[in-house]
Amino acid sequence: MFDELISHLINARRCVVLTGAGISAESGVPTFRGKEGLWGKFKPEQLASMDAFMASPKIVWEWYNWRRELMGQVRPNAGHLALVEMETLFEEFDLVTQNVDGLHAMAGSKSILELHGNIYRNKCVDCDGIFEFRGDIAPDNIPQCGHCGGKIRPDVVWFGEMLDPEIIDAAFAQSEQADVFFSIGTSAEVHPAATLPVVAKNHGATLVEINVEETTLTELADFHFIGKSGDLLPKLVAQLKERRSLAQFPELA
Repeated sequence: MFDELISHLINARRCVVLTGAGISAESGVPTFRGKEGLWGKFKPEQLASMDAFMASPKIVWEWYNWRRELMGQVRPNAGHLALVEMETLFEEFDLVTQNVDGLHAMAGSKSILELHGNIYRNKCVDCDGIFEFRGDIAPDNIPQCGHCGGKIRPDVVWFGEMLDPEIIDAAFAQSEQADVFFSIGTSAEVHPAATLPVVAKNHGATLVEINVEETTLTELADFHFIGKSGDLLPKLVAQLKERRSLAQFPELA
């Protein structure tokens, strides 16, 4: 099923991958938008914002500690692991993710741009300095920044905040230089991330979409595969490795 796509991948020098919530969902990462449980009466927008933190940092940290506990129970799936292997098959490989769960790094991916931050990392609310301590944050005794004295918050992009300009600029630069661009498990509706595959396509990249359903990106994609990344990516990587081996050692054919 990947024969035509692999003919494009064989000659590609730079591969850029964008991942969204879909790949994490396959590991069981919760969306935190359900109605059950202690936090069911809150919408994420009511807790993941600077206004919420300034009004009640204790409640916000209680929520993030709960989220960290749940997310700490999940592990990378076959899709994450396939991307680690895919990274070795291209001269240049860049992974851009909208996810904050750290599963790509846990799987072993090296070149990662985390557009929305990382839920396990902390920073100062005032100076943005990274707070290296990674243990539980006591909601009743939130640490202060050793540099400026500001309260410590999760290092994630909250509602109403801009993405880190260095990270998003790097993502756009990589997309412009891509020979092939994969959009995996993302709705293609959250900007500016949703613009990255369009930029790659406009600069000549082969655009590939892998998702469990069609999105606004589907009609633009050169190749579209409906299914879970954990099912499709390992098969694609296996076929690509085989084709590369045959190209390098034709006597094995």
